[in-house]
Amino acid sequence: MEIRYYNENDFINVLQLVNRSMEFDQFTEALLKENVTDDPDINTNLTYVAAENGKIVGFIMGVIRKRDNGDAGYVKLFCVDPDFRRKGIGTELYRKVEDQIRSAKVKSMRVYESYPNYYMPGIDPFYTEAICFFERAGYKKVGDTSNLEADLLNQEFDTAEEERKALEKGVTIRRAEKTDFEKMIDWTDKNFKGWISEVSNSFNNDPISLHIAFLENKVIAFSGYESNNKGTGWFGPMGTSEAARGKGVGGILLKRCLADLKKMGFKKSIIPWVGPIPFYMHYVNSKVKRVFWRYEKLLE
Repeated sequence: MEIRYYNENDFINVLQLVNRSMEFDQFTEALLKENVTDDPDINTNLTYVAAENGKIVGFIMGVIRKRDNGDAGYVKLFCVDPDFRRKGIGTELYRKVEDQIRSAKVKSMRVYESYPNYYMPGIDPFYTEAICFFERAGYKKVGDTSNLEADLLNQEFDTAEEERKALEKGVTIRRAEKTDFEKMIDWTDKNFKGWISEVSNSFNNDPISLHIAFLENKVIAFSGYESNNKGTGWFGPMGTSEAARGKGVGGILLKRCLADLKKMGFKKSIIPWVGPIPFYMHYVNSKVKRVFWRYEKLLE
């Protein structure tokens, strides 16, 4: 068994491994590239493969993200071929990543929820072996969250009447334009710092995949789509200033984004890492599709 650093020549073999190993998830080349190659914090010292007779049978990617309260470590992607499990391969791969993150003086590690570039906001408990692995490694469950799914085919998302009522209150809502970029980055930095990258990504799409609500020419809310995990019908991020909450603005923004996704040909939309489940069910009849358990390990 050889454990070595991942390199770009391993990409297709890792793609095949991921799709063999993650029975509830399937990656395209573009999706894996976004999550591995295009991750702004990719680090060769935190990305490994395990090979047996030239066949890649294990992969792990760790990242260190800069946060307001210091650096945070993550296991971003991790899988072992089903035919090679319970042989210590996962343990060896994981140990190398944790050792490197410890040596960087990072105080904690979490699993998968490595926003802004992430695929899952925690461990799906149907991956029971992963739950057992990380609990044995000293991780403690610190919460849970859900991904919702909204049916797009059997709903209409016309917001004309809602927007008319909003306009009577001085609120205008429109798609972002190129000239809004600096304004949106500044507003997001002040209000929702963790979403700057995704807001920025939305301006790279054509059309721009961001809708904004204004009151007296000031941003009060926004929502976007296809700014993370592109090609999956991914909704978000979404943010509303406290002064604008409870006024229906968020519902309009949500529907505008889902209308765009429907026009793109998506049949369903993923609404990830959800807190207010009733909000999304009220506006677009979304249902819980997957549940994720969030884990953390303190390294001090």
